[in-house]
Amino acid sequence: MLRIELTTQDLARIRFAPQPAPLVELKLALMMLLRPDSEQVFGRWRRGLRQRLPGTTRPLWDLISAYMGPAFLDPLSTDLATGLDAVRAAPITLVRAGVEQAWARRRGPMPPWLRDLVHGDVTSRERLCLGLNDAFDAAFGATWPQVTAGHKAELARYALDAAERGVVGALATLCPGSRLVDGCWEVDAPYSRHVAAAGRGLVLLPTFHWTGATLVGDNEDQPLLVVYPAGPGTPFLPAALGEDALAPVLGSTRARTLRLLSDPLSTSELAANLAVSPGAASTHAAALREAGLIDTVRDGRAVRHELTALGKLLTNAAGQGDGSQGRGTVTAPATARGPRSPRPVEGAPVSTAEAKLRKGTDALLPHLHPAAHDQAQKP
Repeated sequence: MLRIELTTQDLARIRFAPQPAPLVELKLALMMLLRPDSEQVFGRWRRGLRQRLPGTTRPLWDLISAYMGPAFLDPLSTDLATGLDAVRAAPITLVRAGVEQAWARRRGPMPPWLRDLVHGDVTSRERLCLGLNDAFDAAFGATWPQVTAGHKAELARYALDAAERGVVGALATLCPGSRLVDGCWEVDAPYSRHVAAAGRGLVLLPTFHWTGATLVGDNEDQPLLVVYPAGPGTPFLPAALGEDALAPVLGSTRARTLRLLSDPLSTSELAANLAVSPGAASTHAAALREAGLIDTVRDGRAVRHELTALGKLLTNAAGQGDGSQGRGTVTAPATARGPRSPRPVEGAPVSTAEAKLRKGTDALLPHLHPAAHDQAQKP
């Protein structure tokens, strides 16, 4: 059980991270890559990521296991460059503590580059930062906009819950089964930990590539960082070349319309992006609106179209292939060191994105004006 002790002052200082944190998301994604669970959901994502990871990421597996990674690897930042600068500037005492913790349960001697790292070697730290940079590119180069969109949706959901239920009620909805009891936020976890916010407040950060327990970062003189699994429970998958899993279900134009509406657009803006007339854009929008995939709201003398929660879920779950066309070679995920870092288990192949979408959208298709839909499918 995780218990977070909160004062009235802490409740007044709860804030939601304005943007996703690249290195936090990356470290948890790499930990998830090494875990054997959730294979039916994460199996295809794991296989694709292994194919894309270049050899420069090998040093990361000397520090990251399926269940932990040093704190100095994932400073809270809103962009990758700032986060990497923070890794470069991390105090040597923090680096040594993180490395010692990572190797406490591993067998064999520490690799030479890691010994150099704990002694302050600049080249070793740059090697580590290169690995983080290239791992981020492999994991999120094609999907970071989806992570950002998911973060915005989670922020909006939390704000709505806080407005309707109050801060205490909103906290309880973030982690299923959690509750506030006598000034403690109790969260189900496979470990026992008691943390006191002590007036510092909380920063809430959702993550979209981690299905494990809620995690807490406790750095002196800083707010507690609470990282919790969010989103639809499926990883964001990069596009395979020339493949769009939504197109066979909705038609290519409407699939593209959904993807364009990850940011709200007016009818004229949508038409320009689709290279169709405003009337045709309005027809496509109407079909998607009838299916419950988008909303249309008045904006002055114009209207704006935006994805509903169902539309966001559908575009996120589509996946567009396994991303196996990436660069590089399979690295240490297949040979993680130490008894506490089990290798991922290859499970049975999951169904294709198209099949999952067809199953999940059968009830929506009657609303998509079959005649227009059939026309959209023609080359």
